[in-house]
Amino acid sequence: MISSIFKKKAHLLLLFLSMNSLNAQWIKQESGTDASFRSIHAIGKKVVWAGGSKGTVLRTINAGISWEVLKVNGAEKLDFRDIYGVSEKVAFIMSAGLAEEGAAKIFKTTNAGNTWQVVLDHKAKGVFFDSIDFWNENEGILIGDPIDDKPFILRTLDAGITWQRIENEKLPPVLQGEASFASSGSCIAVQANGKAWFNTQSRIFFTPDKGETWQVYQTPFKKGQTAGIFGLHFWNDKQGIAVGGDYKNDKEKVENVAITQDGGKNWEFLTSAKPDGLKEAGWRLPNKSLLLVGTSGTSILEKNKTEWKVIDTESFHAISCFKDDCWAIGAKGNLAKWGK
Repeated sequence: MISSIFKKKAHLLLLFLSMNSLNAQWIKQESGTDASFRSIHAIGKKVVWAGGSKGTVLRTINAGISWEVLKVNGAEKLDFRDIYGVSEKVAFIMSAGLAEEGAAKIFKTTNAGNTWQVVLDHKAKGVFFDSIDFWNENEGILIGDPIDDKPFILRTLDAGITWQRIENEKLPPVLQGEASFASSGSCIAVQANGKAWFNTQSRIFFTPDKGETWQVYQTPFKKGQTAGIFGLHFWNDKQGIAVGGDYKNDKEKVENVAITQDGGKNWEFLTSAKPDGLKEAGWRLPNKSLLLVGTSGTSILEKNKTEWKVIDTESFHAISCFKDDCWAIGAKGNLAKWGK
């Protein structure tokens, strides 16, 4: 009798948790700015950094109850397309734009954004930064648009003090017209053991040893000037997703999410995520659901399900989660936290 009652209560609890999961949604937060954002990094349940246009950075240290709007001196014309938070006081921001116009820069703060130091100011013609990530607080990687028919990859091993380009002879050649989209700060995915992946429109470049050697893999995405893969997310050494679409036809029905089970060597499309259209970034939640955002709206695929559910048609460019605490951000300061 006691066992039967216990089982019934356990069943009701699981049903309640499941219903709560289904009812999760984006809850708007006040960003305090009309800048547009394409990068966000949750480094804990309370600390989140975001980078945007007009030299703007956002930071919260209280789980989004309030946000600081930080302006980087001398960066008023720059668009910070990627950001990496090391701690509540230390962060790196990357601006995307032509180097010859002074827009290929990385800044670092060590005092919670009160001041920022330029740690990289690339001047070479044709250089355009797309995304950055770090294996740890000292070792990081940056990718930009290809130069001289090879990927443009910079690496730091000293906490951003110096950045060196990885030699061309270590890299596979790129295809004609091949590049990455600086759209969501998620063109690079890293694992702490030194592995890293980055995407172009249709291929995945992989290093098992922090950039010393590289391999390249094909995906089913088609390469286009405005279409292809927009972001990556790996949750372990083997499993990851690539999301994308066409930013000029961002509501058009396309195959917009693919998955790998073998570290990026092979990819297959999942059922197209709803609502139809462009997906720019995605994350795997602790309950094994996949959560995607883009200008077409938010999609979720629950564990062991094959059909995507529409959360909303709200436009977000980027997502970042720490365990089950997630934030999404987009144009005109549009900011939200995942919850009930």
